[in-house]
Amino acid sequence: MIANRRCTETCPADTGLARWEFNTDFTSGSSAFSKWNTTSGTVDSTSLGAKFTISEQGDAPTIESDFYIFFGRVEVKMRAANGTGIISTTVMESDDLDEIDWEQISTYDSSIETDYFGKGNTTSYDRATTVDVTTPEETFHTYTVDWTSSRIEWILDGEVVRTLEYADALSGKNYPQTPMRIKIGIWAGGDPDNSEGTIEWAGGETDYTAGPFSMYVESVKVINYNPASAYKYTDKTGAYTSIKATNGTTSTNLASSSSSVKAASASSSSSAKSSVSSSASASASASATVSAAGSISPYSAFVTFIVAFIAAAFKL
Repeated sequence: MIANRRCTETCPADTGLARWEFNTDFTSGSSAFSKWNTTSGTVDSTSLGAKFTISEQGDAPTIESDFYIFFGRVEVKMRAANGTGIISTTVMESDDLDEIDWEQISTYDSSIETDYFGKGNTTSYDRATTVDVTTPEETFHTYTVDWTSSRIEWILDGEVVRTLEYADALSGKNYPQTPMRIKIGIWAGGDPDNSEGTIEWAGGETDYTAGPFSMYVESVKVINYNPASAYKYTDKTGAYTSIKATNGTTSTNLASSSSSVKAASASSSSSAKSSVSSSASASASASATVSAAGSISPYSAFVTFIVAFIAAAFKL
């Protein structure tokens, strides 16, 4: 049984990230939030980065990207919150309820949990694994997900700590494979109104009088392996092969492969001299590297054209 799946009928096209790379430095001020929507509570801009705080019952400050990626790499530098039952999260989620998670449960202050879901299937909760991490509530660590059509890697401070192969996720049926946006937030798993099972998972009831509890996110770095202005579901399967990517006036069916990952890595390297900041305006017509001033270098445009041509020819 598949629970809660949203795209049993149809899903609208998702707004894509039309660049290989997008970086956000939350220590740079409120302008860093320009590509992020606050969906719950209040998130403050501080010298340490974006500050997510639970002060009382019901607080669950959360932001989400205003774009989706279709296979890629997401790197979040974060300091988790303290407090019994407080959960600091970095989540990638699709409209079809595919999901990839990092979850730090503050009750257990020397570990972090990795998890995933496919098409909202919550018939079992046996997919999570726990990874050791040193003082996550006192120290900033970098939590990365590298996601392709064949495997997912969870990477902690540059070291791969878990790999999920496509075939190992119920022969692909539970494998996250549809366009996702990025959600970052904090919530009280130990809230007394939650189910007994959730409170137990969170390590006990949250005592709000011991708060406030704050999580800080210094930066987010995103590489999109299939840059596009939009991603369209062409059927109801929820398979990555059914997703059509639109770039300006052209469309193509895309699937992540080793070549697209290499192309993204090469583009990321060449863009080091003109990194994309969160305050730069998005270019909907190309996946060329855009500088903070909004200019497109001729070299980057040429490389982008060649990559796009090859991708279309081989339907990557």
